Amino acid sequence: MEKIEQQSLLEAGVHFGHMKKKWNPKMRPYIFMEKKGIHIIDLNRTIECMESTGRALKQLAKSGKSILFVATKKQARDIVREAALSVEMPFVTNRWLGGMMTNFSTIRRSIKKMQNIDRMLADGTLDNVTKKERLTLSRERDKLERDLGGIAKLNRLPHAVFVVDIAHEHLAIAEAKKLGLKTFAMVDTNSNPNEVDFAIPSNDDAATSIEVVIDYVTQSIKEGLDARRKEKKQSKDGEDA
Repeated sequence: MEKIEQQSLLEAGVHFGHMKKKWNPKMRPYIFMEKKGIHIIDLNRTIECMESTGRALKQLAKSGKSILFVATKKQARDIVREAALSVEMPFVTNRWLGGMMTNFSTIRRSIKKMQNIDRMLADGTLDNVTKKERLTLSRERDKLERDLGGIAKLNRLPHAVFVVDIAHEHLAIAEAKKLGLKTFAMVDTNSNPNEVDFAIPSNDDAATSIEVVIDYVTQSIKEGLDARRKEKKQSKDGEDA
């Protein structure tokens, strides 16, 4: 994995935490100082945490495990969607539906409904329905796509979740913990890092900060996927020999 340059984290504003009055005391080990009423995150700790997170995610990807990305904040949505797509991992970026993981069978039914509407629109089944009925179905399909499109290919529960802002995505974290899934997250100074297995102390509000951390995370996953493909190829070549 590429070495993380502290300068690039500084330039991206990863070190800017929240105002002191909003802090969570559990973040004390990750805070470097206070400046003008704002907590400054210790980037040495951020780098340590990014590296340990990267190693764990690389190993998960190498083992063929799925990692669900969750980021429904406006400034994180597009960054996380593109990142997840680049490594073919599931994602939730519109809104977290209660029971998305703890009631996964119901969610799967909604995904099947969306896929059935797609099929009917494509094969001409809906050619004979009224324009209004067709429009209603299309609107329902679009709503399902927004909420569930990122997990449409997820046939079973993911093995881990990566979240941007655990305070904002507390429902996702609660469900993941209930199911015993590994949890990874960008954690700002207003949150409790002990809520997740792997916390990256970082500014989870600025798009530049989110982007630089997510880039590193997806690079780690890519390396794991590449190592998995390489091992499979070597195994196949060994069988063919």
